[in-house]
Amino acid sequence: MESLKALFVDDETGYLETAVKRMKKRGIDVIGASSGTEALETLAAQAIHVVVMDVRMPGMDGIQALREIRQRYPLVEVILLTGHASMEVAIQGMESGAFDYLLKPIDIDELIYKIQDAYKRRQIQTKKIETIEKLRGGEREK
Repeated sequence: MESLKALFVDDETGYLETAVKRMKKRGIDVIGASSGTEALETLAAQAIHVVVMDVRMPGMDGIQALREIRQRYPLVEVILLTGHASMEVAIQGMESGAFDYLLKPIDIDELIYKIQDAYKRRQIQTKKIETIEKLRGGEREK
């Protein structure tokens, strides 16, 4: 089975660099992107399992990027981050398919737990799909 690969998306470059370094120190294979558009380009080029993304970004915001990710890469789990507490945005994110929603500043241990939990959910979904495909393949042979 593949090992966890995460993508951290935030337009604040200092915050992004610090977050990526902290994740790597904790053993998470992570890369960074500074916009929703760059995140989609990265997803098209690499196998990513979990995206951790800021909600407020110029251009394509986190909610728009989330919707695109869910449409193009339905198995990729997305955790939204924001420094601006808003229940409306949280509800909108969850309704759009986010795995979870955390407020900045984030507790690094809580974030790592959420990333690992999201990855486990992705693994479960992948196994279900593989099982269904095997069952369908067996039905065709009969």
